[in-house]
Amino acid sequence: MASASFTRRAFVKGTASAIALASLPKLSIGATPTVIRLEWQAFKTTPHYASFLNAVRTMKNTSNSSQPNSWQYWVNVHLNYCPHSVANFLTWHRGYIYYFEQQLRTVSGDSRLVLPYWDYYTYPVIPSEFTDPASGNPLYVSRVNTNVYQALDLSPFGSGVTNFQRGLSNAFEPALENAPHNPVHDIIGSYMGDISTAPVDPIFYLHHCNLDRLWNAWSRRSTSKVPAAGTSYWNGSFTYAGGLTMAKSRTRTTTGLGYDYANDTTPTALPPQAQEGRIMRVQAQTMAIQARPPLATLTMTPPRSVSSTRESLGGVRGVSLGASSVSAVIPLQAASTTTLQDVLVSSPAVGLSESSTAAPASSQAVTPTAKSFPYVKLVLDGVKIAQAAKAGGFFYNVYLNLPATGDVDAVKGQYFVGTLGAFQISTAAHHGKNMIDYDVTDLLAQQGVTKLPQIVVSFVRINAAVSPRGDAVAIQEIRLELGTDAP
Repeated sequence: MASASFTRRAFVKGTASAIALASLPKLSIGATPTVIRLEWQAFKTTPHYASFLNAVRTMKNTSNSSQPNSWQYWVNVHLNYCPHSVANFLTWHRGYIYYFEQQLRTVSGDSRLVLPYWDYYTYPVIPSEFTDPASGNPLYVSRVNTNVYQALDLSPFGSGVTNFQRGLSNAFEPALENAPHNPVHDIIGSYMGDISTAPVDPIFYLHHCNLDRLWNAWSRRSTSKVPAAGTSYWNGSFTYAGGLTMAKSRTRTTTGLGYDYANDTTPTALPPQAQEGRIMRVQAQTMAIQARPPLATLTMTPPRSVSSTRESLGGVRGVSLGASSVSAVIPLQAASTTTLQDVLVSSPAVGLSESSTAAPASSQAVTPTAKSFPYVKLVLDGVKIAQAAKAGGFFYNVYLNLPATGDVDAVKGQYFVGTLGAFQISTAAHHGKNMIDYDVTDLLAQQGVTKLPQIVVSFVRINAAVSPRGDAVAIQEIRLELGTDAP
């Protein structure tokens, strides 16, 4: 697997072409779209398909990675600047694939070339043009899996998901990143399973183009609340390279960047499951799980101060995740349950919406005293992935307080925290951390937690056709924390 060992300092030096990209004409917000991005199956029947192949081949054959006409340049843009599990995940990537699309046009000489999207909610198997190992095929790279059906999730498109950004309840951006974004990376694996190499795989760009399309479709629903133009959310700019930036306000709509999509609807059902040449309709994401995963025997860790901005209510240590699903119980002392209840009643994260008068949490100054930790975090500390699992092919759905019995898929929305896999772990490591945390403030409040003696964390293993065996992930400690930092 290739390594994107390119320093930011060296990367920033290659700016001449980047400045040229940045000087491309800028459409005004709300301008009429000039091009329509097509789904791959339609795109490959157009004359622009040849232009796309030519551009990808030419960029891959260009060895000077400091220049935008090389493939590695765009791998480095993503590695050096992309935000994940933080605000602006979707907005930054919108600008990123926009500039990448401009480069495809420049290299191919086709001014009407668009970046196609892969609609895996209709076609869950990677298009055959990307899996043909024929010599000279620029779209082919080695992958662990090509069927991403198990990664698909309809919950981001539920009627109750009305807000957009992190820090608000029922928010679209973190939901879409949790699934399908992360699991698609995890299931495909190989290059896609690691943040440092994901854009090496050409399917990466079609994946992110589809995410952009899904956001665009969601934003056009009458109930969706994307921050209004002119609000502080759109202040400032994104950086992609030295001399290559974009005002955040330009990423608010696709028409502001001069394009739209052939399909502007969100998915309402999972697609047929394509497997071994047969089509099988599968309604649940996994084989129905009729009970909470069994409880592991673990050693408790006591409540303690983790830092000036974090306080642990208790945890367990020495958690090993393998091919089977498992649950971990975090006992809570009486004082911890009282504190937790106080936080869930008063947290600015609970029930906060676009129309709320409260200021966003990130702008609130919080003094870290004993009871001024307004956010509840589920923290996985000391996360390590086994060498054999780094290639991907699996992930875990993480749940909080699943009922002891009952179909997990049927109640997913009430207990689902997020996903954990090779891509998420590599992302944390890239940012210098071996810790992953999930904001569970709103989830616990919606569950109506009232002085529970314990919290149960469940890891439900999801396997693709090809997945690793044995121990996959080791977690030094799982704990429930209170924190002052907004999600």
